[in-house]
Amino acid sequence: MNLHAVREIYRFEMARTFRTIVQSILAPALTTSLYFIVFGSAIGSRMTAIDGVPYGAFIVPGLIMLSVLTESIGNASFGIYFPKWSGTIYELLSAPVSTAEIVLGYVGAAATKATMLGLIILLTSTFFVPLQVRHPVWMVVFLLMTAVTFSLFGFLLGVWATTWEKLQFVPLLVVTPLTFLGGSFYSIDMLPGVWRTVTLFNPVVYLISGFRWSFYGKADVNVVLSFSIIVAIMAACLVLIAWMIRTGWRLKH
Repeated sequence: MNLHAVREIYRFEMARTFRTIVQSILAPALTTSLYFIVFGSAIGSRMTAIDGVPYGAFIVPGLIMLSVLTESIGNASFGIYFPKWSGTIYELLSAPVSTAEIVLGYVGAAATKATMLGLIILLTSTFFVPLQVRHPVWMVVFLLMTAVTFSLFGFLLGVWATTWEKLQFVPLLVVTPLTFLGGSFYSIDMLPGVWRTVTLFNPVVYLISGFRWSFYGKADVNVVLSFSIIVAIMAACLVLIAWMIRTGWRLKH
């Protein structure tokens, strides 16, 4: 493996983050802090506990997942789309760099940024709500798996998009609504039977449920199923990315 190529792609993408640290890190962290103030302190103090967990603490895993999903997709999609838009993608495709090395560089950087943001939000949440993590190792595993999986999805999106509008369409009109409807702010057990059944078709439910289990030992769906869904999405993304780069679909034309 050409580790030099992977390192340079990774360093380039990470350097872009630190050049725009206010937009990349501080702005999402500040936005999530406002959620804690409004939902955790103001509204949460007037709501009953959910499964024995104070409402302010209950929404922490959902808010972290919301930020990690959004940032993973946004960073990875922009990272590969910008070279397409500027024409520098041809230099990358003609270089002695394999598919795995290209993906590892771009996706690794995007996942690193998203994980950093998730940990910052986790630290920030301790200032607003009482927090406990019953399964810290699994918390880290779910966080990393989610960041990598949706960075892969963002890479796919960046390759698929042909305009800046398309690049924003899926995160804003598909991923964000699915995250809000995936149990970020409530337990799906609170929903009527038919709506709970419909909600189970939302893959984000399994991500948030598994991540919340690592905090409080309580989950809306089976934890093994949650982990399996993440692995399945990751595998599907890897297969599609390998095909895209091998065939040059929307990269060479």
